[in-house]
Amino acid sequence: MTDTPARLLSLLSLLQTPREWPGSELAERLRVSSRTIRRDIERLRDLGYPVESTLGSEGGYRLVAGAAMPPLLLDDEEAVAIAVGLRAGAGHAIEGVEEASVRALAKLEQVLPSRLRHRVSALQSATSALTRGDGATVDPHTLTTMASAVAGPERLRFAYRARDGVRSRRLVEPYRLVSTGSRWYLVAFDLEREDWRTFRVDRVAEAFATGARFAPRELPMDPVAFVRRGLRGGETYAVEVSFAAEPGALPEWLRSMALPGGDARTLVRFDSGDAPEWLAARLALSGLPFTVHAPPALAAAARELGARLTAA
Repeated sequence: MTDTPARLLSLLSLLQTPREWPGSELAERLRVSSRTIRRDIERLRDLGYPVESTLGSEGGYRLVAGAAMPPLLLDDEEAVAIAVGLRAGAGHAIEGVEEASVRALAKLEQVLPSRLRHRVSALQSATSALTRGDGATVDPHTLTTMASAVAGPERLRFAYRARDGVRSRRLVEPYRLVSTGSRWYLVAFDLEREDWRTFRVDRVAEAFATGARFAPRELPMDPVAFVRRGLRGGETYAVEVSFAAEPGALPEWLRSMALPGGDARTLVRFDSGDAPEWLAARLALSGLPFTVHAPPALAAAARELGARLTAA
């Protein structure tokens, strides 16, 4: 193999397999001399890939963990598997990985060949995920379209179904995607209404970037606080829960709402639009003892969940 860039990519692909490669075997696979392999290893190291070598009559090479994440080479099957997994993490707003999933998925789908994008879509359409059942899952393609438009920044058009069922077409300047752990929201400046708006992503359809760039406006508050304020005007209820733990022991999604309660207890107050049964399950997943003070529907859901778990 005389093409140096192509040879380096082939060598990198082999080294990313978790094993140690004798220099002679690498030379044989790439049809070059052992001396060329040594030079190519040095080139990879110069590019930031941490290739470790071992001494001996044969000598060997393997790629190890370094201080930074270098670019990865993926074959078709690996790329499809990762894209499907990222779509699941992004589309169902899995707590703790949802935003990273969208960023990674947007990067991956940008470079996926069309044949692989078709395979990913076909595989996803042929499978189902067991989720919390309130219909709040979203189309990962919509998420990646929005994420790319936010990063652009690029104006975005989409069809939107409001809470009362009224449908409309929107042209917006997207600012930020916000996940609550159970739902996705887009914070954007609505050009026709000339004001900031929050859009539930599971109510969005036919989203596409227009290609028109814009200078980002300044949102008057933190995007998370903006979404939280908007939820208070919808299908929400006030929640008050105390935990038998210090604030630092609470899950990350609760810490920003925590108030020290004394005696190693923490009080949490927030507004939620989630079904009480789902919110009770999320609170239970914290692994911490807690008491629901409000609302009564959440307290009842927590008692029922506890009874079911005890019976099981």
